[in-house]
Amino acid sequence: MPRLAPYGSWKSPITSDLIVAGSIRLGEIKLDGADVYWSEGRPTEGGRTVLVRWAVGQETDMVLAPFNVRTRVHEYGGGAYQVAAGQIYFSNFTDQRLYRQTAQVSSPDHSPDQFPDQSPEALTPEGCRYADIAVDQDRNRLICIREDHGAYQQPGQQLAPSEPVNTIVAVSLADLNAGEVLVSGQDFYAAPRLSPDGKFLCWLSWNHPNMPWDGTELWVASVDAAGKLGEPQKIAGGLSESIFQPEWSPNGQLYFISDRTNWWNLYRWSAEAGQIEPLCPKAAEFGLPLWVFDMTTYGFESAHSLICTYVEAGVQHLARLNTTTLELAEIATPFSAISGLKVAAGRAVFIGGMPTSPSALVRLDLQTGEIETLRYSSRLEIDPGYISAPAAIEFPTADGLMAYGFYYAPQNQDYSAPESETPPLLVKSHGGPTAATSASFNPSIQYWTSRGIAILDVNYGGSTGYGRDYRERLKGRWGIVDVDDCVNGAKYLVAQGLADPDRLCIDGGSAGGYTTLAALTFRDTFKAGASYYGVSDLEALARDTHKFESRYLDGLIGKYPEAQAIYQQRSPIAAASQLDCPLIFFQGDEDKIVPPNQAEMMVDILRQKGLPVAYILFEGEQHGFRKAENIKRALDSELYFYARVFGFELADALPPVVIENLP
Repeated sequence: MPRLAPYGSWKSPITSDLIVAGSIRLGEIKLDGADVYWSEGRPTEGGRTVLVRWAVGQETDMVLAPFNVRTRVHEYGGGAYQVAAGQIYFSNFTDQRLYRQTAQVSSPDHSPDQFPDQSPEALTPEGCRYADIAVDQDRNRLICIREDHGAYQQPGQQLAPSEPVNTIVAVSLADLNAGEVLVSGQDFYAAPRLSPDGKFLCWLSWNHPNMPWDGTELWVASVDAAGKLGEPQKIAGGLSESIFQPEWSPNGQLYFISDRTNWWNLYRWSAEAGQIEPLCPKAAEFGLPLWVFDMTTYGFESAHSLICTYVEAGVQHLARLNTTTLELAEIATPFSAISGLKVAAGRAVFIGGMPTSPSALVRLDLQTGEIETLRYSSRLEIDPGYISAPAAIEFPTADGLMAYGFYYAPQNQDYSAPESETPPLLVKSHGGPTAATSASFNPSIQYWTSRGIAILDVNYGGSTGYGRDYRERLKGRWGIVDVDDCVNGAKYLVAQGLADPDRLCIDGGSAGGYTTLAALTFRDTFKAGASYYGVSDLEALARDTHKFESRYLDGLIGKYPEAQAIYQQRSPIAAASQLDCPLIFFQGDEDKIVPPNQAEMMVDILRQKGLPVAYILFEGEQHGFRKAENIKRALDSELYFYARVFGFELADALPPVVIENLP
């Protein structure tokens, strides 16, 4: 018989210790023959990213400490390594140099060694960052993106640029070198990909103020025997067409994804005919916002079979496209979220997420449908009686439109609440803001729901997965549309009797932190909140952020300083006098994307106003927390903060948080 206890005070087996102890971040997947490689972020190793190989049924760490397989190109990174014929090429986080390491090639005839055969060998000097690596074996070189922070703008010439210079370079494997520039002149590049015969190179490029989901260009150039590029030809894209994941098929045809019809759909370019062919027009998203390098949503099983993922009506699918008949056939899986898809003959490897169990790296046999789990993101084993399943909801918002989200009801088999009580609600605003949340299992959400706190995870206007038109709702209206949708989502649940209007709170990180601060400053719906490295001063962000996002706000708000009045009008810091509720702030002291002063300015104002405020600064953390102890501390501290603010008793003793001005 469940015990009767108020919402928020339920004792849960899903503790912060349990969440961080066995949890890892599964990342970039690569296939090298029969071997599978992936990156693994380990909070228990100080957030270090480790390269792991699965071969002949055995898992091996391939790049050992102190190496950290992570690049800082665009600050967000991605595309930090590549593998070909047992050779590993990777970017090391500490010095951002490229390294080569030989790993024993496995075969069914023998088991791989426990450890790599050689220590990493530096390929580049310090001074630049590298990402998105392609191996040009015929010419003994790597082709990749280089981000130059002043050391090699021109060969041998020392300059101090106002912002980094991005180029596509060829790094010779014969000697230590910074790379020879192949393509330059535009602000950003991504996805350099060689055709199977090595005779053509394609790539993406774009310029300020565009972000890659606004408009990119797809280029192709011939490559001669010496590695020189011919005259580049623009294939597709422009200022208002976003191209995603150009990929050569095994028979040398160029495929890509474009949103020219509002939806990111698949296309194929014919070099002979000079034509672009739509492959399966559909009101669905086959692409993603290119926040990090080497994001993939499709791959080739053969020249005639393409395996892809797409989102339709908020639901993700896995499918096979016959590239001859253009028939699209769904492949049944138990997964509600699929990422990092890599494909080879007869198999697909990806990170699969389900609503009620931790995500895992899996290998799918494309012939039999058999699924083999190679690695779990967490060893959490939680009784289903403590798991809240997400319910996809659609709710009315401003301007007669609809918005979307996932609602998680309080769930704990050991407890029930008094019939007269409705639960506190925590609204979650995802980062980006050009991104999306999904129904994939998130233990941090279950941390809340198993204690009796409901969750609404909002895909506000501007989120991806619903077409370009929905994405562009935020154009010029950041701080309005996203706030409207979070507020209206909370009000919708209150009207349904699913949330207590006096205990509504909101949290978010980065851009989601801005939405949180804006909702608390400019509206009176929420009674408390938590900002994780959130933006409080839009002017400061426009003046002081990294190159990749330095003009992002042109599209979200307006060009700066011409639109200075709008920046001030929508900055929580400028209207902090309107704030009238408690806030807790979490911040990394090495964050270059949203510097600590963004939080500290708000904390000072709240102190002066006499409002309850707490501030936790994590040493050695950047934009997003990677260390186990800090992830744990933030989760417990946010719960502690709400318990003190709303006055409910906690079932467990948590480390106290210094809350200033708390009555």
